[in-house]
Formats: sequence, C-alpha cells, structure tokens
Amino acid sequence: MLEKQHFPRFVIGESLLPHCMEMLEEAGFADAVRAEPGFQLKNGAAFSWGSRYTEFDFTDKFSDGPGTTYQVRRAVFDKILIEEAAKQGVEVRFGHGVTAFDNSGDFVRLNIETDTGKRYELTAKFVLDASGYGRVLPRLLNLETPSHLPPRQAHFTHIDDNITNPKFDRNKILITTYPQHRDVWIWLIPFGDNRCSAGVVGTPDKLVGESETVLKKFVYECPMLNEILDKAVWETDFPFHSIQGYSANVKSLHGRHFALLGNAAEFLDPVFSSGVTIALHSARLAADLLAKQLKGEAADWQTEFAEPLMIGVDAFRTYSGLNLNQDKATKPQTVQIVRNRFTWCFSTLENRSL
Repeated sequence: MLEKQHFPRFVIGESLLPHCMEMLEEAGFADAVRAEPGFQLKNGAAFSWGSRYTEFDFTDKFSDGPGTTYQVRRAVFDKILIEEAAKQGVEVRFGHGVTAFDNSGDFVRLNIETDTGKRYELTAKFVLDASGYGRVLPRLLNLETPSHLPPRQAHFTHIDDNITNPKFDRNKILITTYPQHRDVWIWLIPFGDNRCSAGVVGTPDKLVGESETVLKKFVYECPMLNEILDKAVWETDFPFHSIQGYSANVKSLHGRHFALLGNAAEFLDPVFSSGVTIALHSARLAADLLAKQLKGEAADWQTEFAEPLMIGVDAFRTYSGLNLNQDKATKPQTVQIVRNRFTWCFSTLENRSL
C-alpha cells in the first residue's frame, strides 16, 4: 500500500452510516473501532429548518444489518484502519506518491517519489486507487469529468461544544438548513469527548469571507444552533478549514489493470454521510473481484463492480440533488419516502455484492 501522506492526518467525512459496520466487521477492523473512546455512538440523523425538526432512527428499519454506527475523528479513525491492515500483513509505505502510471503492457508500471526525494519504479498486476481527494489515477489518465452537482464550498472546524440543552441528541448528526438560503446547510457532528465537528456547505457566492467569520455567522443565525451552542468554545487546537469544488465525477470506474475506489472515483455533497460508505463498499466489491481475477477466474469489472456500485452512488446523488431543505423535507411522507428509498438501495447493494 502506497500512502503519500503520514498518519494521523485529517480529512472530512466524520459521520458514518450503519452499513459501514458490516464491512468493517468483514475486514476485521470493527473491534478496534468500537474500542476507541473518542468515537460517539450514532443511531440516526436529525434535520432542522427554523422551528421545524425531524429525525431518522436508524434502528427503525425493515431490513437486516446494523442499526447503529459511530461519529469519528477521521485522523484517529483512518489511523486505526491502516494500523489494523498492517497487523494483518499489509506493507504500508508512508510518504510514497505515484507520479506516473503506465498500463500499456501486461503489468502496470508505477513511478514513485517519496517525500525525501527518492524515486523508484514498481510493477503490479493491478492497481486499486483509493487516493481520495488526491484522485491520482483520474488526473494521470485524464478520467475526470464535471460533477452532475453544482459547485459547492464548505467551511468547518472542531469546537468544544459544551452542550447541555436536551434538544440536542448526541447520538445523531444534526443537519440544519439556513433559514434565508435553503441551499445552504450546516452540519453538527458530536464526538465522544465534548467536541463537535461544525461546518457550513453552500454555493461559493454565499460563503464569501474568512472561514471562521462565515461559519459563525451561519451557525448563529440558525435558531436551534444559536440556542444549543450558546456555551461553545471555538478557539481550539483544531484550525478552521475551507474546501471548494469537491464534488467530482469520472469517465469510468475501471480500466486496463486498474479500478477507482471511494472519493477517487466520485465524491458527493456530504449531506447524507455517504463518503465512507461508498469508499468501503467500493473496496469490498473490488477486493472480492480482484481476488477472483488473480485466481485466473473471469472477472467483469463493469457488471460486477461499476454497476452495483453506481446503484448506491446514484441513490445518494438523487437525494443530494433534491432540496431536502425545503418545507416538504420535514413532512412525515417525505421522511418515509427517503427511508424506503435508502433501505431499498442498501438491500440491493447487499444482494448485488453476494
């Protein structure tokens, strides 16, 4: 495994979905995740807009599988996963980045450069690109295409929330729609140590300014957030961050001797916490199919990898494209429609992956 950065390091995507737990179990990582005291149990998601409020209880379902998961600091979470992989025998090379990729022959040739300036070449039978926002192979192979979603920007940080208000359920992510602009929303993701991840997402023209100023403005102009974060401390050891234009798409999820996983392939608006779920599911599909291929068995990367993966991606894309922040989003019938759609989506994903 080649990893350009050194762990721990921060990325966004701190609120998981229950489907993740099945895949963490299969990989042998779940016990290590459960043992981390800083991770907060998550049993659902809550949505607010002005005085309106609704919530989803993940245990209220009619399909098999876990009903709970965790809200995690990604620096800690990702470090746990890569350490568990190393314990299982995976060789991890930190500070090693891919600078060139040649798949014209029977084997892939990779040019590698380390963070100390050393250069060398690797050969491989197949490459799985899990480079996330780095999107190494999409850039090197000119696979990137414009996202179907409009440009978005996010400002975010970690705060000492000091929340004692009973209106806030620490077992649920809280998504709040900004009252004056329904295409702007704020996340509040509680961790297990009196901290929360707080961020605002919207079109760049609505989020102009310094990250700290913009984030605080939108947070405190939302009635519920203003009430529950009245004792919050914003000056912590975690800096304010900003990212822009992060939603992405590619021409193909696979090609000669390679496949793209997770955010390296497609990243959507994070409103439905889809990032880690898509990453893990794509990795499971690819690992199973590659193991079969390396045994000399037939492997169809389009029908056995790309198509089943895109069922889930398209479902998330559909609802990311909807204005769930409009008033119909908090109506009971809308809640039930979304619940039914996602249950169908994950049931289909599970059936297609067998």
